[in-house]
Amino acid sequence: MFLKDRKIVVTGGPTREWLDPVRFLSNPSTGKMGVAIAEEGLRRGKEVVFIHGPMDDRLLEGKKFTTRDVESTSDMLAAVLDELADGAVLVMSAAPADYTAAKVSDEKIKKQGDEMTLTLKRTPDILKNVAEKRDAGELKDLFVVGFAAETTNVEEYALGKLKEKNLEMICLNDVSRKGAGFGTETNIIIIYNNDGNSIKLPMLSKRDVAEKIFDRIEEQL
Repeated sequence: MFLKDRKIVVTGGPTREWLDPVRFLSNPSTGKMGVAIAEEGLRRGKEVVFIHGPMDDRLLEGKKFTTRDVESTSDMLAAVLDELADGAVLVMSAAPADYTAAKVSDEKIKKQGDEMTLTLKRTPDILKNVAEKRDAGELKDLFVVGFAAETTNVEEYALGKLKEKNLEMICLNDVSRKGAGFGTETNIIIIYNNDGNSIKLPMLSKRDVAEKIFDRIEEQL
């Protein structure tokens, strides 16, 4: 089954985990990498759905792929599982929050002294949930690509995620490097396949990075 015959699901941007009516946990992801991947996927695939967290709507103006906007990590998980089908390609380039409030306050949390302690709990792991579905015999013939945005022990963490979450491919970007962080127009990626092969890309535009990612996906398929 070739890429042109497959549905492509791409995630992008951050998620938000609310603490109270006016504050939330999030990160600086803009969704630009996800948009570039969705555009390239539409050029090569049958159908593209871009599931994204809160981002600048102007980045989506005029785009021809289908979009689904979500807010929390739980919302993104539900949308991913809803859109995935046998034979799909999932490119998980979003930066979902890893923790959420154990209890969301109905009212604005007031200042109470010089320090405040927040109790957080883990959000659902989207790629782990997808891996569990595959292990259970659901979602057959998927091709799953993860992203690892790291700052330390970057290769160790990326390869660990590749194996632990049963991915076909993972894209590592060291976000501490100039030109590879959130909100930039460029990225610096190392692509690892689950067969042990890898390719190190120089600093490229996010559009060019997306092309290289899909080149590798097509080679594997």
